[in-house]
Amino acid sequence: MPSPRSGRERRAGSGGRLEFLSLSQRGPAAPDSPSRRREPAGAAGAAPLPEEDCMKLNPSFVGIALSSLLAIDLWASKRLGVCAGEGSAWGSARPLMKVIEVSGHGIPWVLGTAYGLWHTDSPAAREVLLNLLFAQARCPALSAGREPAEERSMAKKVAIIGGGSSGLCAIKACLQEGLQPVCFERTGDIGGLWRFEEHPEDGRASIYRSVIINTSKEMMCFSDFPIPEDFPNYMHNSKIMEYFRMYAQHFDLLRHIRFRTSVCRVSKRPDFASSGQWEVLTESEGKQEAAVFDAVLVCSGHHTDAHLPLGSFPGIEKFKGRYLHSRDYKDAQAFRDKRVVVIGIGNSGSDLAVEISQTAQQVFLSTRRGAWIFNRVGDQGYPIDTILTTRLKTFLQGLLSSSITCDFVEKKLNARFDHSRYGLKPKHRVFQQHPTVNDDLPNRIISGRVRVKPNVQEFTETSAIFEDGTREDVDVVVFATGYSFSFPFLDGCVKVVENEIPLYKFMFPPDLEKPTLAFIGLIQPLGAIMPISELQSRWATRVFKGLNELPLQHDMEADIEQKKKAMAKRYVKSQRHTIQVDYIPYMDELACQLGVKPNLLSLFLTDPRLAMEVAFGPCTPYQYRLRGPGAWAGAREAILTQQQRILKPLQTRPVEDSTSAPAMPLIFKLIGAVAILAAIFAYL
Repeated sequence: MPSPRSGRERRAGSGGRLEFLSLSQRGPAAPDSPSRRREPAGAAGAAPLPEEDCMKLNPSFVGIALSSLLAIDLWASKRLGVCAGEGSAWGSARPLMKVIEVSGHGIPWVLGTAYGLWHTDSPAAREVLLNLLFAQARCPALSAGREPAEERSMAKKVAIIGGGSSGLCAIKACLQEGLQPVCFERTGDIGGLWRFEEHPEDGRASIYRSVIINTSKEMMCFSDFPIPEDFPNYMHNSKIMEYFRMYAQHFDLLRHIRFRTSVCRVSKRPDFASSGQWEVLTESEGKQEAAVFDAVLVCSGHHTDAHLPLGSFPGIEKFKGRYLHSRDYKDAQAFRDKRVVVIGIGNSGSDLAVEISQTAQQVFLSTRRGAWIFNRVGDQGYPIDTILTTRLKTFLQGLLSSSITCDFVEKKLNARFDHSRYGLKPKHRVFQQHPTVNDDLPNRIISGRVRVKPNVQEFTETSAIFEDGTREDVDVVVFATGYSFSFPFLDGCVKVVENEIPLYKFMFPPDLEKPTLAFIGLIQPLGAIMPISELQSRWATRVFKGLNELPLQHDMEADIEQKKKAMAKRYVKSQRHTIQVDYIPYMDELACQLGVKPNLLSLFLTDPRLAMEVAFGPCTPYQYRLRGPGAWAGAREAILTQQQRILKPLQTRPVEDSTSAPAMPLIFKLIGAVAILAAIFAYL
């Protein structure tokens, strides 16, 4: 006889609904089961009913299940993370969701019982329903969704590793959910990657003095804290740090950070299978300290260890000049009058080639594949990411073939400058590689200050020989070859192989008995990382609290494998293409888990002006604060005023506004209207 299925298996087998099963049919959970369900707990101060008394209620269970169908369905939708209106047969009754959300898990039974009492004419049925109503508070099997009073009063402790942008929003997410965060930051300040230091620090990414971010402020801000309107759209690293300090001060985050404290080891407690707790060993000022935490958020990022593939460049060991990794570069003064080879045409490589060419005698930009070069400034002077990252464009991109969309974008990029003539055109298509954003590279190439070369075949004592057979005398080699990541402190809990790590939704290890470990910001998005880290943190903290559940292990592993295959099929093989995500699809994926994805149909019916901006305008982080857990009252206003914050820092000189033709012809507006209607139904 097959063993009873777990609660999660029953849900999966019923299309996201709970199956109504007699309590006597439920087998005991295996002690080492990886199931994420909480152990049943009785209410504080009241002894639970004996098991046999609970079993006497079994005949009434089917009756109450039927009379409670609406309430149970709504409860299941919320617990399973289904977006209202997208997976519930009772989508028209969404207002009751708010009642259940506020009142707790017990209220569906109360509502259902009242419903049954109202509709039944049988005295026996009324007696059974009343017995169930009064027994619910004391029967462990029916109050399993509740937390005991003691558990509710004790906040869970969460260890956060890293005080960069991901660490800051992780602290805030913990506080928002009533958790107790303790953040460990190995340096003496916040900011992580974006804090400039004259000398690189071990275990931390390092930037150069002049670096400017390539995502605009409206797309990169935290979702309930807009960047001031007078800040530039593309910010210098000092401005980014200023924003982080404002955020930390506004939400009082610094008091939860232990600076100059390194995490030495994170290991499971002996009772991890039941408690999910971790022992975290830290070191500060030469002293080690161990503490127990209920959950761990790893926010150390993926720009920590410089990837320096010297073995791929024969002769580098006998090269008499200087070579360095891009993380060691700070400014161009040390390269004055030098002949420099920059290896790699990613964002760092192209930036360094441009900047070094200001002082060097000659710069050679060496690339194996070439690259498509995007500009920060898009049509009519708007930031390019606010133009490309819209729900309408994402929907249309899903409708069209990859070849058609690549043709369109490549034509736009070649209209600025022909990539073939500049020696940059790669063999792969534009969406098969992480984009390179650089405004000045074509200017430096056309002026001769930067010369594009193929890959280096080998080095001699004083020169570089390229794969096309040409030889150039060089003094310095800069390896802009990216980063690798590892987590040596995790005591074998996860395994990283060639920058690949199996994580569900790029966050959760699928094989843990309890989901109390999550990685934040371990992704390479086609867009800004800060809002993604924030949404990841919001979901992770609710998983830690038991408000959201993860699927079964084999379902998570299937999702991981599917994403791995999709990346391998789309992108050229490279160490940097192992954690790629598309901004809107991935944000929506997380939002559905959390229950905060914007409902376009509802918005068009209730707030057409807001709906138009959400559908046609840039998909800014504020969209994920309109509804659901963590909703922000200022989200609507932030969305409706985002255009003025984009334009404000540009308007530093008053000019006479001239009347111009409409930016979008009527025919395109009509086509867009039809497309958005199709998009609305697609989101249902």
